[in-house]
Amino acid sequence: MDYLKLAMTYGGFTSLDHNYLKQVFNHLDEKDIISFITPPPSVINAYFSEIYQKQSPKAATDYYFQLSKALHLFNEHPSFEEKTPFVRLNLSGEAYGFSYENEKEIAQVFSEQPTEITEKLLLKIAQIFPHYKVFVENNMIKMMAKEFDETDAKLVSQTEFLVTDIKQLKDNVIEIASFNEDELLEAAQAYSGKRYYQFNQRQAIVYIDTNY
Repeated sequence: MDYLKLAMTYGGFTSLDHNYLKQVFNHLDEKDIISFITPPPSVINAYFSEIYQKQSPKAATDYYFQLSKALHLFNEHPSFEEKTPFVRLNLSGEAYGFSYENEKEIAQVFSEQPTEITEKLLLKIAQIFPHYKVFVENNMIKMMAKEFDETDAKLVSQTEFLVTDIKQLKDNVIEIASFNEDELLEAAQAYSGKRYYQFNQRQAIVYIDTNY
C-alpha cells in the first residue's frame, strides 16, 4: 500500500512532508500508520461541509466514503464515543452523526441521545442527502444508493390527494411522491412493506416494497 500517497491524498500532507513521512513510517506498523495519517474529526467535518456547500451533497459523501475506504473507517456500531471519526449532523437542534458501515456504501445515521425514529425524521435526513434512500433496519436509520425500476410505471388512479402521485412500479413496489409531506404520509398509510424515503426536485418520496 502506498502510504505516502494516502497521506497526501487524505491526510492533509504535501510533497514537502515526503521525507518526514518516510522516516515516521519506518517506525510504525500498518495500523499505526493509518492512525497517524487519518485526519481528526474536525478536519473531516470541515472538508465535508465545504464540499457539500460548494459542490453538492453527493460530492461530499463521495469524499467521505472514499476516505472511509482508504483509511479503514468503516464502523457497524458508530456512536458519539467516536472510536472512529464520523460526520456530524444537526437536525432541528439535535446532534446526529453518520458513518459508513462497509464498502457497499451503506451508511448509518445515529443520534447522540435516544430518539424516536419517525417518518418526519427520515424525510429530514433524505432532504439533506437527496441522492440516497433512507430506511430503517433493525431499529437503525440507514441510507444507501438504491434504484427502483421505474420503466412502465403505472399511475394509480385516485382523487383523495391533490398534490400526490401514486405509481405502481415493477417488483411490487409502490412509489408515492408529493409536494406535501403530510399528504404523502397519509397516502402511504394504505400500503404496508419496507419503506425507503427520498427527496427529488422538491418532492418528498416514499418507496414501499410490498414484498416485505
